Amino acid sequence: MGTDTRTDVVMELNRAGAVGGAVDLRSDTVTRPTAEMRAAMASAEVGDDVYGEDPTVNRLEARAAEIFGKDAALFVPTGCMGNLVAIKVWTHHGDEVICEERSHVNLYELASMSAIAGCLPRVVRAEDGILSWKLIEAVIRPKIYYDSQTALVCLENTVNMWGGTVYPTSEVEEICDRAHEIGLRVHLDGARIFNAATALGESVASMTRKVDSVMFCLSKGLGAPVGSMIVGSRAFIEKGRVYRKMLGGGMRQAGVIAAAGLVALEKAPKRLHIDHENARRLAEGIAQVRGLRIDAAKVRSNIVIFDCSGLQKTAVELCEELHRRGIWAQDTAVYSVRLVTHIDVDRAGIERALAALKDAAAA
Repeated sequence: MGTDTRTDVVMELNRAGAVGGAVDLRSDTVTRPTAEMRAAMASAEVGDDVYGEDPTVNRLEARAAEIFGKDAALFVPTGCMGNLVAIKVWTHHGDEVICEERSHVNLYELASMSAIAGCLPRVVRAEDGILSWKLIEAVIRPKIYYDSQTALVCLENTVNMWGGTVYPTSEVEEICDRAHEIGLRVHLDGARIFNAATALGESVASMTRKVDSVMFCLSKGLGAPVGSMIVGSRAFIEKGRVYRKMLGGGMRQAGVIAAAGLVALEKAPKRLHIDHENARRLAEGIAQVRGLRIDAAKVRSNIVIFDCSGLQKTAVELCEELHRRGIWAQDTAVYSVRLVTHIDVDRAGIERALAALKDAAAA
């Protein structure tokens, strides 16, 4: 057996949790590229993408647009940049963007919509993070010249900080229809849209047919090492390409990473149900641990968030206890812990995590 072959075998054993390494449930961003992705990266045909000459990037963009039923797509380094580009396209300085209070664009993108796009988030708190037209309509600015104006509605699907909750497609379509009637655009932060599609049993094209633009991540549930996409009309993408360059996102021989994205886009959605099954197993197990609180019935995708206040430990303290036991978790509030399932954690890793949680709770 050659050295390269041995390395591939060890990588896959580690991926399956069979070598006894840490079980990393902090996020689905921690995944490592599969052997197939690495092979695709090594053999990728490349060119200068700023000149539009990278054939692998062009294939990735064309395929993403085709899957979503949109005119065009654009490869961007990160989801944060993708969301910011979309906000820049749809707004002007001084506009407001309606979003849910705990949405990613509001909490975890360094206020870029304000600092760079010059917009103000107009936040709404929604049950389980799912906005309705009634909630949105209540905060739309009146058409008065001395008020800042509402320009964009930003939805998130799945909703990260509400435990991976999923928008019903009918709700998204009602929001789009009503927003379009009064001249508003709708952008979807679909970082984990393929998880939402798996949960609903629908295609991403049918789920997003009425939104004006979508961002989705290749580097989360789909397991690619880097990269996100934005999709929309050809005019939207042409303008988005300008803002990508302005923000420093013009890449050169990016086919090396786009190749992994292509593998992720074609292969990973077919296995996301496994991550969802593992998340449900986690949630059901956590519900049986004294001192921990979770509504397991609400776990529909790959994110599990539970309350640990009954242990008289903060989330940071519990995460430290778990870390000592080889389980990596993420605190999201004083007594809130998040676990995210993904391709690098199998059912054995889930059982290890539940055993460590029981030990930490007993301690």
